[in-house]
Amino acid sequence: MGTSLAGKVALVAGATRGAGRGIATELGAEGATVYVTGRTSGSQRSEMNRPETIEETAALVDRAGGHGIAVQVDHLVPSQVSRLVARIRSEQGALHLLVNDIWGARIEWNRSVWESSLDNGLHTLRLAVDTHAITSHYAIPLLIETPGGLVVEVTDGTTAYNADNYRVSFFYDLAKTSVNRMAFALAHELRPHHATAVSLTPGWLRSEAMLQAHGVTEADWRDAIAHSPHFAISESPTYVGRAVAALAQDPEVARWNGQSLSSGQLAQAYGFTDIDGSRPDAWRYLTEVQDPGLPADVTGYR
Repeated sequence: MGTSLAGKVALVAGATRGAGRGIATELGAEGATVYVTGRTSGSQRSEMNRPETIEETAALVDRAGGHGIAVQVDHLVPSQVSRLVARIRSEQGALHLLVNDIWGARIEWNRSVWESSLDNGLHTLRLAVDTHAITSHYAIPLLIETPGGLVVEVTDGTTAYNADNYRVSFFYDLAKTSVNRMAFALAHELRPHHATAVSLTPGWLRSEAMLQAHGVTEADWRDAIAHSPHFAISESPTYVGRAVAALAQDPEVARWNGQSLSSGQLAQAYGFTDIDGSRPDAWRYLTEVQDPGLPADVTGYR
């Protein structure tokens, strides 16, 4: 158990499951106090209708060695986000790290913009973009009161990858590209306040939903490779969590300001590994192996 983030306060917005849960837990492993937010609590589910709850994530933070505080928040509702930040100010007096990981849309894959449901598509953009903007609007004033603050915008795909590749849905493509640009814009606005903003993408994430879709668990995930060979490059939520923890502990984190980063890239820079001891580099693998249609082979990529 590390304590290098002891005394630090983090808000992981969208920490019910997946990357957000992995990030919150790894910040806890380094001793941080972590506010864990999302729409699904033990008494109420979001439209995603999944069983994971913010209380479970907070308990994982505690178990890892930190202090997890679960707060049910719909980040599309400004008044709820405002109350959340006021609570953090009252209880902690500071905010050192903001992680915008809010998501939750239903994507209609391989359908053009005119074939897709407009209501679903616009709701996707609200969940992926508006939520991040609303949370930044209310949380950053508290964050910049302490020099050295960090904002991490979690997305899917690096700026370079998303610029050259269609993400198989108009609305998904726009949503994930927008999050990268938000980090770029925030970097310019935060620099005079001695704070840093980056975007960060995991690779092929073994989230709860992804494991369920492949009919496996984290313990036997390799069984899915038989029917989905490129799944061999996948990574656990812990991996991206360790990436955020490494950034949060770096006294020279400003060197990354405005950049689009990946968990695999940061693993090489900081020396951490995934839970199996490997360092999967999914975005290089996608570019060099999967997208060109080559046979699955992770040699040299994890």
